[in-house]
Amino acid sequence: MNMIDTHCHLDFAAFDADRDEVFERAKISGLTGFVIPAVKQSSWQALIKLCAQYDNVYYALGLHPIFIREHQADDVQLLRDSVESSQPVAIGEIGLDFYDRSLALEKQLDLFERQLAVACDVQLPVILHVRKAHQEVLACLEKFPVTGGVVHAFNGSMQIAERYMEHNFKFGFGGMLTYERSSKLRKLAKQLPLESIVLETDSPDMTVEAHRGQRNSPEYLPDCLAALAQVREMDIDVVAEQTTHNAYDLFERMRQ
Repeated sequence: MNMIDTHCHLDFAAFDADRDEVFERAKISGLTGFVIPAVKQSSWQALIKLCAQYDNVYYALGLHPIFIREHQADDVQLLRDSVESSQPVAIGEIGLDFYDRSLALEKQLDLFERQLAVACDVQLPVILHVRKAHQEVLACLEKFPVTGGVVHAFNGSMQIAERYMEHNFKFGFGGMLTYERSSKLRKLAKQLPLESIVLETDSPDMTVEAHRGQRNSPEYLPDCLAALAQVREMDIDVVAEQTTHNAYDLFERMRQ
């Protein structure tokens, strides 16, 4: 089975001690591609260099809302310049996080919209981080019609999902799907069209149930695949093939 981890942070320090081994174990587990989204401008060049060292490892460039206090005034212009001089597969990880009310909401909105404008101009999909802000994100997507993208770690309603699908978005499912207590999420994973689902781990966070309390890793993506096949009552090979196809459909530059 071929699988793609569409969202993992293998550039984080949590992998500094054994990054090569993690890649090797993940490939043995069946992974044939990895997408690493950036979170702040200071990490972009190191991320690009890291991805160049491995086969089938791709990057996205963006400014994560969680780090709103660290982003600088010229970071969006630097994003535009970096996108034009490099080959990211997407703009991301970007979005809105209204869960933590200490994060400046107006600054988040301004930053998000300016990054959406870049995505529109360069015709790249976006990787979205959304917490307690689906209505606001959808309103922004009405103003900035990007080519599409993925809602990372989606756990909204089917109604909200349908609105995202109108904007050509897919939905990332990962470790939380492996927990039986995630009844709402598992129901959603069963209801959504399989063509709209991609697999992800969000490593090193949001680990699978079998490795509860441990560092998450792309090598555990087969657990996410198995959980998705189980809740949909489908053949695991069929689910693997379709979600991999979905990833290539989403990130067209991976085919180049």
